[in-house]
Amino acid sequence: MLTAGQPPYPSETIMHDWQYSERARNLTSSAIREILKVTERPDVISFAGGLPSPATFPVAEMRAAAERVLTESPQAALQYSATEGFAPLREWIAKRYSRDGHTVTPDNVLITTGSQQGLDLIGKIFIDEGSRVIVEAPSYLGALQSFSLFAPTYVSVPTDDHGLLPEALTPELVRGARFLYAMPNFQNPTGRRLPMARREALAAVAKREGLAIIEDDPYGELDYEGQRLPSLMSLAPDHVLYMGSFSKVLAPGLRLGFIIGPKPVIAKLVQAKQAADLHTPSVTQRIAYEVVKDGFLETHIPSIRTLYAAQAKAMLASLEKHMPKDATWTTPAGGMFIWLTLPAGIDTMQLLEKAIAQNVAFVPGAPFYVGTPQSNTLRLSFVTVPPEKIEVGVSRLGALIADALTRRAA
Repeated sequence: MLTAGQPPYPSETIMHDWQYSERARNLTSSAIREILKVTERPDVISFAGGLPSPATFPVAEMRAAAERVLTESPQAALQYSATEGFAPLREWIAKRYSRDGHTVTPDNVLITTGSQQGLDLIGKIFIDEGSRVIVEAPSYLGALQSFSLFAPTYVSVPTDDHGLLPEALTPELVRGARFLYAMPNFQNPTGRRLPMARREALAAVAKREGLAIIEDDPYGELDYEGQRLPSLMSLAPDHVLYMGSFSKVLAPGLRLGFIIGPKPVIAKLVQAKQAADLHTPSVTQRIAYEVVKDGFLETHIPSIRTLYAAQAKAMLASLEKHMPKDATWTTPAGGMFIWLTLPAGIDTMQLLEKAIAQNVAFVPGAPFYVGTPQSNTLRLSFVTVPPEKIEVGVSRLGALIADALTRRAA
């Protein structure tokens, strides 16, 4: 029984019996998540979060789907279910991704609790301490954070304005690598899309060198002109695990992702998932299936593309108007991000402190690198900020950058 004034938990100074694993001791917080805490203030114009626009969430369709699920199959929706996922949803995914000459069956599909769980499961089944893992430079921070739990040895492959350079994947570089992690469509953080010729070259490397590729594709549906390019999976199906998500085309709160791959690999991922969470929530899988099963995405996704294209156009126009001439940036044809490169010597982590003081936020580029970081880079997300605020935020940011360049020259 607690005595008067006794705290319900012991103080931090005497909790010496909790012995963390080495893995836990090496954990660090996501740089983006820490930044997002600051941007929750309503007066901050935030280009930081990689969040889809809430305006794209199909609330009415979700409400109706939830009503049908809980009316027609409530017990099944609220019960435990198969680790592999809700069979009709897996069948829908298999049918949707059977294209470009490649056939997917439901046995090739695993439903995950968001793409982030997919990354975790992939790390668990492929990475031992010290295993070589190849990543783009820069690469998606969430993947780096997930894989780093398993203590790999990272190898960076260089990129240019068109993305990853397949010719850099020499036999010496890929030898012994567990996999290459790549985001070929509107990459996070750069917004770049890998051209067709490079996709074919990358698939050829995978086949020739026996290189496994993790193709992470949360943004592929968001090409503004609707000009989809074939997946790496369709070009080298025996060598690719394809990761998809419902977060950007329905809603991230569903926490629904999926992995498509060779059956033996999917079977091993199923075993890892059984130990992680048994299965992705039955009710959210069924609700998502109810929403998408009759072709809803064919009209919904174009509306997202239209909105995001307008937002991107507004930001690109503002950058052209307000950025100093020494700054350069990507011009995305889809997705949610623009990558800004400033002259060498400008540290965007320091710039962020001044930007937040001006009620503007972005993500510094350094955390997206596993080797020597390019500290003069930053990521801008435009999809949740209305055009009039984009103009204000970019104007403030441009003034801060111009001031930093003036101070550097002084």
